[in-house]
Amino acid sequence: MPDDTFELQASTTAWQIAMQEILRMVVRDLYQFQGEVAFTAHIKRIEEGAVDSIYTDLRLRGTNEWTETLVKEKATNIVTTLLTSFTFEQPDPRPKAT
Repeated sequence: MPDDTFELQASTTAWQIAMQEILRMVVRDLYQFQGEVAFTAHIKRIEEGAVDSIYTDLRLRGTNEWTETLVKEKATNIVTTLLTSFTFEQPDPRPKAT
């Protein structure tokens, strides 16, 4: 059974890292050209919107109130951790080769 637990933990960690990297690239590409202040404002807006959505719209079927609250807290922590890990990167002014 411990091997199954490690496998599940590894899969969960790999999924989180993959999603983080995809989101980092999407957010960077969408917002970096507007400058650091706008980038930071967009990240904050996304975080606040995601957290609000988790607490107001997330409904889990077949769970009790304690489980739903725990999932919402964990999801909120993941959102905050993920989005606060994003940093502004100055766009490369050189034209991209095609």
